[in-house]
Amino acid sequence: MRRPLQALDKAPEELTRGRLKRIGEGVGKVVYASEHWVVKRDRGASEIIALILIWRLMKRLEKILPRRFASRWTSRPSAALRVLRMALQSVVSLVPKAVWFSTHWGRMWQKFVHRDVRGEYLAVKHLSGTSLVPETVTFPPTLVRVGGWPGWLVVTEATERVEETLYDRLKKLASEGRWDEVERWLERLLELRRAGWRRGVFSVDAHLKNFGVIQSRVVLIDAGGLTDHWEDVEQHLASMARNGPPSHQFGLAEILKDAPPDLAARFDARWREITEPRAIRDLWPASQL
Repeated sequence: MRRPLQALDKAPEELTRGRLKRIGEGVGKVVYASEHWVVKRDRGASEIIALILIWRLMKRLEKILPRRFASRWTSRPSAALRVLRMALQSVVSLVPKAVWFSTHWGRMWQKFVHRDVRGEYLAVKHLSGTSLVPETVTFPPTLVRVGGWPGWLVVTEATERVEETLYDRLKKLASEGRWDEVERWLERLLELRRAGWRRGVFSVDAHLKNFGVIQSRVVLIDAGGLTDHWEDVEQHLASMARNGPPSHQFGLAEILKDAPPDLAARFDARWREITEPRAIRDLWPASQL
């Protein structure tokens, strides 16, 4: 059953007790956290376009620089990258929006924003109040202090903080050689995916960093890739079939590099089994086919 969002008379006290720590960022959002809750700052158009430009630059550098060096730049945003983003953002801000929006970069921004808004809408409609996503609470507008720029935010909701991303959990278990637990968490991920399909939503952005861990649960923490259109699902599965092993596309290549040789193969086989179009159709709500 889906429960409504919990509305509080005031924000959780720990959000206003001290300065919130910046714990992560994506193209569209920056995330800050207290001990048990996270709040998000939406990026503006110029900031997103600057990040898209940097992302394209990094993709080109990956073809030139050693793989380990390039991946370190792209996987963990550094102070240097933030300075570069701010510099590009100032340039983007000087150009009229009508000019940017007519370019390839502007169209990418529009596509990203549409995808992000649509994903958030679908998460609220189909997943909020379930065990598939962290709990979210709402409250009256509240001023909170945050680390780094802009120093403060006005927020009206907070989301339960996950213990860590699924990627980080698996990476830690792999470093300790606990392969049975790695496989158990991967199976929990697949069960989460199937539970989403029963509700008529499918994530086309399936990297492990988009999922988090709360106790023994895997939860979706980035809804940007959600779709409820069956045509999108078919196109995505066809694309995955052309782009190599599913384990690589999930971001598992580095994690499983020292794993027993058949672990990745079992995951790939299991993914292909559950993503047979007929298998997904059996779970998908008939009204959305």
